[in-house]
Amino acid sequence: MADVVKVVFVDRAGVRKEFAGQAGVSLMQLAKTNGIDMEGACEGCMACSTCHVIVDKEWFAKLPKPAEAEVDMLDLTYGVGPTSRLGCQVILTKSVDGLTVRLPQSTRNMMD
Repeated sequence: MADVVKVVFVDRAGVRKEFAGQAGVSLMQLAKTNGIDMEGACEGCMACSTCHVIVDKEWFAKLPKPAEAEVDMLDLTYGVGPTSRLGCQVILTKSVDGLTVRLPQSTRNMMD
């Protein structure tokens, strides 16, 4: 059986919701599967920034560094901070079991 990874999403109202997903699934896929208000307009091909999340500081260093293309895409959205990531680029692994992310107050759909 594949590893199960727990993730805590903090929605725009500050409500914490915990879900479990299979290792290898993106954070965006887990969010969409569980009804989290994350658009993911480009379906994970890194052509928009609607899956922008803010990773809790304690977890940010445990994630692989973002690719330059991800950083460039984040530069085009709202509310970006030092621990911002695109949910489509964060892949669940056992090393981030318990990961906590917050949804930004607004997003910008670069595909419109």
